[in-house]
Amino acid sequence: MAELVFFSGTMDCGKSTLALQMDHNHRARARRGMVFTKHDRAGEAVLSSRLGLETDALEVADDLDFWDLIATQATHGRAIHYLICDEAQFYTPDQVEQLARLVDEMEIDVFAFGITADFRTQLFPGSRRLIELADRTQVLQVESLCWCGRRATHNARVVDGHMVVEGAQIVVGDVASGQDATVEYEVLCRRHYMRRMTSHAARAQAVSPDLLPFDLDLCPLPQRPARRADD
Repeated sequence: MAELVFFSGTMDCGKSTLALQMDHNHRARARRGMVFTKHDRAGEAVLSSRLGLETDALEVADDLDFWDLIATQATHGRAIHYLICDEAQFYTPDQVEQLARLVDEMEIDVFAFGITADFRTQLFPGSRRLIELADRTQVLQVESLCWCGRRATHNARVVDGHMVVEGAQIVVGDVASGQDATVEYEVLCRRHYMRRMTSHAARAQAVSPDLLPFDLDLCPLPQRPARRADD
């Protein structure tokens, strides 16, 4: 039976790479699909991976109706077996409901990929609706790492070198009206997110480039169990 599956994780955990791989695998078995994305890092109408792979995709505007689009394809005799929906956190709740309807009524597999929470640790509306409706929500096994080496769990927005926790949920260009601003994103563990300690801030406080302020007593790295003498 068809499924609505939500593959989630922080930035840098390989979501887009997996989306490209799944599209390749299904096409290799003669299944017909469509690829969608929104606000991809490489620009409009392209699904790209940080590994350098990319493919053409349909850009999802807020007024796109997935049901109408796929029904039109079927009316013209083109069978669609699956959809790859990258950057699904940016989709509207209505669009997520349309995807669920395609699964239930047209038996089309929908594979959605996206991050769950924004730089303020609040759920994106699209991700929230996917969690509510998906047949399965799968956290990717490739772990993103904080600069301290621990597993990254939060997405931080950095503007001109400083972490911010206020502002528009989606930022594509400059964030300061009338001024140029460099907007970047960084993944952090929860402790360093709460402390606003980005890699840039850590370097600024470091005694030397080789000795970062890890605060090991407060943010310890996992310790391996001691080996017995007879091991």
